[in-house]
Amino acid sequence: MTAPDASPNPAAHPAGGAETAPGPRVTPNFITEIIERDLQSGKYPAVVTRFPPEPSGYAHLGHVFASFLDFQTAAQYGGRYHLRMDDTNPELATQEYVDAIADDLRWLGWDWDGNFYYASDNFERYYEYAEELIKRGKAYVDSVSGDEMARLRGDATTPGTPSPYRDRTVEENLDLFRRMRAGEFPDGAHVLRAKIDLASPNMKLRDPVLYRILHAPHYRAGDTWCIYPMYDFQHPLQDALEGVSHSMCSLEFVDNRAIYDWLMEALEFTPRPHQYEFGRRSLEYTITSKRKLRRLVQEGRVTGWDDPRMPTLRAQRRLGVTPEAVLAFASQIGVNRTNRTVDISVYENAVRDDLNWRAPRVMAVTDPVRVVVENIPAGETRTLSLPYWPHDVIRDSPDGLVNLPTGERVPPEQAVREVPLTRELYIEREDFNLDPPKGYKRLTRGGTVRLRGAGIIRADDVETDEAGNVTTIHATLLGEDAKASGVIHWVSAAHALPAEFRLYDRLFRVPNPEGENPDDIAPDFDPERMSHENEAAPLDAGFLRYLNPDSLRVTRGYVEPSVARDPQGTRYQFERQGYFWRDPVDSREDALVFGRIITLKDTWGRETQKAEGGRQKAEQLKLTQPKPRVEAARPTTHNPPPTTLLTPEQEAEAARLTALGVAEADARTLARDAVLGEFFAGAQAAEQAGAHAGQVAAWTVNDLAPGLRSGESRLSAGDLPALAALLAQGQISTRIARDVLARAAASGEAPAAIVEREGLRVVTDTGAIEAAVREVLAANPDKVEAYRGGRTGLLGFFTGQVMRATGGQADPQVVGQKLAEALGGS
Repeated sequence: MTAPDASPNPAAHPAGGAETAPGPRVTPNFITEIIERDLQSGKYPAVVTRFPPEPSGYAHLGHVFASFLDFQTAAQYGGRYHLRMDDTNPELATQEYVDAIADDLRWLGWDWDGNFYYASDNFERYYEYAEELIKRGKAYVDSVSGDEMARLRGDATTPGTPSPYRDRTVEENLDLFRRMRAGEFPDGAHVLRAKIDLASPNMKLRDPVLYRILHAPHYRAGDTWCIYPMYDFQHPLQDALEGVSHSMCSLEFVDNRAIYDWLMEALEFTPRPHQYEFGRRSLEYTITSKRKLRRLVQEGRVTGWDDPRMPTLRAQRRLGVTPEAVLAFASQIGVNRTNRTVDISVYENAVRDDLNWRAPRVMAVTDPVRVVVENIPAGETRTLSLPYWPHDVIRDSPDGLVNLPTGERVPPEQAVREVPLTRELYIEREDFNLDPPKGYKRLTRGGTVRLRGAGIIRADDVETDEAGNVTTIHATLLGEDAKASGVIHWVSAAHALPAEFRLYDRLFRVPNPEGENPDDIAPDFDPERMSHENEAAPLDAGFLRYLNPDSLRVTRGYVEPSVARDPQGTRYQFERQGYFWRDPVDSREDALVFGRIITLKDTWGRETQKAEGGRQKAEQLKLTQPKPRVEAARPTTHNPPPTTLLTPEQEAEAARLTALGVAEADARTLARDAVLGEFFAGAQAAEQAGAHAGQVAAWTVNDLAPGLRSGESRLSAGDLPALAALLAQGQISTRIARDVLARAAASGEAPAAIVEREGLRVVTDTGAIEAAVREVLAANPDKVEAYRGGRTGLLGFFTGQVMRATGGQADPQVVGQKLAEALGGS
């Protein structure tokens, strides 16, 4: 059947945000290759994608990568992108979550131009399709229990056994299904199942459940329905109804694609969407399972979905992260078919890089100790003019201008503020030490230090309380010829504004709080997406033991008075403290609250952590150590060892690799993994390596890592650049390159030599491709007739057969062109 009204109103919304899409772009990948081939062959007139969150929680950082891929890909190809709420689970979906998800995605800059859909709007149409399957003998009502159904499905080595109800007549099935809808039966009494293949090696095809009974009101449909479609049934139908062309999802759904394709063929949708799976991206020190996030909120372990320690977009907004930083992060982590855990520093660096150019520098003291400058008269105020921006930022400004807190761009000499200097000041308590450690470059008794922009002071005497804590430092302001080895920040005690400072840190203290296997939970996927029954399954609470007790510290101190006249949303770099802004919920003019967005890179802080954090590091290693097993699992790119912050040397190496064209995430992996880094260095020593560093690095990290780490790979690093050159020149395809890499790793033969010996070049010979097309069409006359009768979805079948006939080497563009000519020629 033709997809009824395949797009609700495609002509009304031709662009779906293409004109206003955010700046960062999706880098070329296997999905964009497919899209380009489909567009060139005319398979689809335009690209239509969708982002389909389930409104059972707030959007989070795991959604960012998926939404960026869905939306930005369509935008780059001038297509249309949809936002869809997959709200078929009445027990979880709420309007609150719908509104929050849409609002957060708009904050990122996406404009779906009216293409906003609810799965629940099509409950009636799903039901009609279910009845159609029953009438065609492709679905039946089953009445066994859930446990019995699972038993009858068999296992990986045992085929399934037919349910005693599998052969009910069409009339019986229609009657029971209609009575299910009418509410005659209790929950669990019956389900509707597809009749596919109980012997299939893909367990998903062993008669999956399409509908279940659930007497629960729906937040939009009310009590109209007591049966609800399962995700595997609803999702492909909704794609087809919306006119989606490329349905992208994470690897968890790779086996479900068979159900997707079966439904499209069984109901004869044309044109029909196709599903493509990409490797998901999880993030260190983070959980994104909505069930677990809900638990954190419900148990009061955080203050709400917008608690700045949470990974939700609503929380990142309150934290002060900008949408530009989030999108920059999404564009950096790459698209491929491999699941990867992303170093959290990639995200943190994207935030820092964005704020470095956005945040003017001011001074705040978060843990104050009083300083009396004895040679400044009491009551005297000296007004200093201090710059908002350091020289390096001014120097690197492309137009020579810098921002004021208002956002206005001005010459550097105008980007200044007035700062009062008085007899009594506040400095950070940690900036004074009676018994300083070696290398300490701040203030000590008898020592000197420079006050930022105000001159050098010497500490002459101190006052302490009964516990020995310093309460007051008596100091002298020295002349300009004085010397000091360090610089500290300060504020005037008489003029500074009192403020609360919330010092946020990572919510979890280990890289993988989900457990030993980071592949257990997907960032853009919850188990309930697959089966609503999973909501009733026990929730493993082991992640709670990894909560960081120091994820929030609250102090009271002072900030310089210049901030009083700045806009509410101004982001600052508080010198030597980090990036901050006023909390948009709790801060008031008469009770300022500043939250730390992110810390600075602080070498002294790292050295202090080394000295004081040995115990903490040992504890973390103990917590992340896998439990003993009979046979230890080999580390893979799917399950990397727990990662830590890079050392300064590793940071420098990562920066060097990034400058060579290596993706940041790959660069950081190579910098901290000695085995992969050494291998890549060997490849870099080879001729032509410089032009292909990014490709060679991607292969090293994503395709070759397991064999390299286990010592099983026999591939020579120096052979990679030659293969990368063949790929860059278009002489081989990505598929050929990966196949050859795998064979070379097993045999030790140079991959380029395998290409040459076996003639694995991309076939562009039109004569050879035409011959293959004729052979395939001659062997499938029934499908040719069906295609010419309107089943244009068979074009994918023909393409696959031609590619198979040419050993996978034919140029897909030429194949598409020749098939179009041959199929349209009669």
